[in-house]
Amino acid sequence: MGGLGPGIGGGEYLVIAIVALLVVGPERLPLLLRKLGKMVAKARGMANEFRSSFDEMARQSELDELRKEVEALRTGQGMHALGADAETAFREIRDDLNKPVNPPMLSAPDEWPDSPPVMAPLELPAPKATKPAKSAAARKTPVPRVKPAKPAAKKATTPIVPAKPRASRKKAPTA
Repeated sequence: MGGLGPGIGGGEYLVIAIVALLVVGPERLPLLLRKLGKMVAKARGMANEFRSSFDEMARQSELDELRKEVEALRTGQGMHALGADAETAFREIRDDLNKPVNPPMLSAPDEWPDSPPVMAPLELPAPKATKPAKSAAARKTPVPRVKPAKPAAKKATTPIVPAKPRASRKKAPTA
């Protein structure tokens, strides 16, 4: 809040200051401004005090309502009976929660008990008779030995230097 109202700008303040200077006079203007500042400070202080006391009253009324609700819950007032249907539902839930857990089954069934099997189990083909593997000595053809390939040796590279242009040799004229 920088001024007296939202519609007062810098130009208006200047006009007010000039009128006050002319009406009051230069000798009494500082005293008038000091009194005006004290009155504005008192008004702001009273507004802040009013606002804080109003907030405190609202907070206090909320606390009073909360205390009444807590007291009503402690004494059982304000609670209404839900009826026989609710009591029956609560009893069923309590019985279900207190019922022992079924022991785990040792083997799981292949299919659900109430549904037909989806497809017939697959039959694995009979294994073919295989000949026993012959040892290397029993083979008629010898097993060739393969030597591992040697890594290629790196070639020594010499840097290529461009040739210098030859200077033409001219014979000096002999006289």
